[in-house]
Amino acid sequence: MELSEAIRRRRMVRNYDASRPVDPALVDKLLGYAVHAPSAGFSQGWEFLVLTTEEERARFWAATTPPESGLTSWLEGMSRAPVIVVPHSHRDAYLDRYAEPDKGWSDRDEARWPVPYWHIDTGMASLLVLLGAVDEGLGACFFGIPPASDAAYREAFGVPPQYTPIGAITIGYRAADAKSPSLKRGRRESQTVTHRGRWGANADL
Repeated sequence: MELSEAIRRRRMVRNYDASRPVDPALVDKLLGYAVHAPSAGFSQGWEFLVLTTEEERARFWAATTPPESGLTSWLEGMSRAPVIVVPHSHRDAYLDRYAEPDKGWSDRDEARWPVPYWHIDTGMASLLVLLGAVDEGLGACFFGIPPASDAAYREAFGVPPQYTPIGAITIGYRAADAKSPSLKRGRRESQTVTHRGRWGANADL
């Protein structure tokens, strides 16, 4: 599949065919795409938790979507996904890397960073998983883990405190699902979000 087609076809899939497992080799292939994402200083401060057994997935959903969350209909389709990948960012990998001699910083001061690149880079790695899933004929959805569920998630899977789950990705073969009502907002065209040479000077000027 051409990259342009994968980009056009990518969408968040929220319902999966539970009768069709995903080949473990395909999951490994997607994670292989992830580690080709760019990272500041080649820090590569990311780690991925892969959940494939029924017990692991059930434990994930129990920890991250308690009954009082009100996400019953959403959970019904999402929980059919045979694979969940949780990408984690590792801030210390970046602070350590930029304190090395070739980077010229003598400390690990987080204030030096204009934005948290550890999250950004892990997000880019996640996007490669999403695009790779489309290319392999799979569906996928990136979604957030509620802050209130963070402790329960960490306890359920033994995630160390220095790693931050930036979200989670369900992966599987797509089943019929309803489009998100948010899509009614329409996609912003590139010329409406582009400023050329000066803020406010867009492509139509």
